[in-house]
Amino acid sequence: MIEKAKQVLQNEADAILRLKELIDEQFTQSLELIFHAKGRIVVTGIGKSAIIAQKMVATFNSTGTPAIFMHAAEAIHGDLGIIQPDDVVICLSKSGNTPEISVLMPFLKRSGNKIIAIVGNPNSFLAREADYFINCAVEKEACPNNLAPTSSSTAQLAIGDALAACLIEMRGFTAEDFAKYHPGGILGKRLYTTVKELYQFNQVPAVQYNALMKEVIFEISSKMLGITAVLKEGKLIGCITDGDLRRMLERYPDYGTLTAEQVMSPNPKTIHENILAAEALELMKQNNITSLFVVDQQNQYIGVIHLHNIIKEGIY
Repeated sequence: MIEKAKQVLQNEADAILRLKELIDEQFTQSLELIFHAKGRIVVTGIGKSAIIAQKMVATFNSTGTPAIFMHAAEAIHGDLGIIQPDDVVICLSKSGNTPEISVLMPFLKRSGNKIIAIVGNPNSFLAREADYFINCAVEKEACPNNLAPTSSSTAQLAIGDALAACLIEMRGFTAEDFAKYHPGGILGKRLYTTVKELYQFNQVPAVQYNALMKEVIFEISSKMLGITAVLKEGKLIGCITDGDLRRMLERYPDYGTLTAEQVMSPNPKTIHENILAAEALELMKQNNITSLFVVDQQNQYIGVIHLHNIIKEGIY
C-alpha cells in the first residue's frame, strides 16, 4: 500500500508537470480577460469539477479577484440569475461533454458573457463553444481503475492556482493586501497585529539605576515578566532578568548593598510599539531572548512585550 500511495502521488505529479507543455496563448488571453473584467468571475462545474471550482473561487477571492461559485446543475434551475452582464464565466469539466454543461452553454452564450473553458478534452463541446480554452488533459487517472477523477481534478486545481498566482503578479497584490482578506487567521495576525496591541496587557516593570537589589527583586517578582527596566533620568539604560539575579547570587552571596546599575545588562533590546508583533518574534529569535522593551515615538520606555504574549495570540 505504501508503494501504491507513492505511485498515486507520482501519477498526479506527472499529470501536473505535463500541463506545462499545454500552457499557451489561450492561457494568457484568459488572464487578460479576467484581469480587465469589470464584473466578477463566476466559476461553474459539475461533480468533482464543482468542488474544484469552489476552491478556485476561494483562492480568487482571497487574492484580490472577486469570484462566486455557480453549480452547473442548479444554474439551469434558477441560479443563472447570479450572472451579471460584466461577469466572466469559467467552466470546469473533465470531458467537456456532460449533459449539464451542454444545456448550460447556449444560455451563457446568449447572455453575452465571455466564457473560459478549463477542460481535459480539446475536441469537446465545451472546448469548441467557449471563447477561450485552457487544456488540462491528463493521460490517465491515478485511480487504479482509471475512472475516479484524481489526476484530472488535481490538474484542474493546479490550473486554477496558476491563474490565481499570475493574477497576483499582475495586480501587484502584496502581503499587506492579503492580510486584509484574512484578518481572523494566523496569516492576518502575522501581517496586522502590532506590538502595541499586545504589550498593553502587561505591567510596566522599572527601577531606578541606584535602586538596591531588594527593590529590584520585588519589582521583577511583582510584575511577573521575569525582567525589569533600569532607568536613569527617565532613560532606559539597562535591564535585569531572572537570569541576571541567579548569576548575581552566585557571584555576590551578600548582595544587600548592590545597586541595579551594578547588576544590569546594558543596551537592552527595544522595539517600537507600531512594529508588527511577528517582527518582534523574529528579533527575539535572533537574540535568543524572551522579552523586548517597547518604546514610543520619542524613544521613551513604555512597556514590555513577552514571548508568551505573541504565542498566545497565535503568531509563531
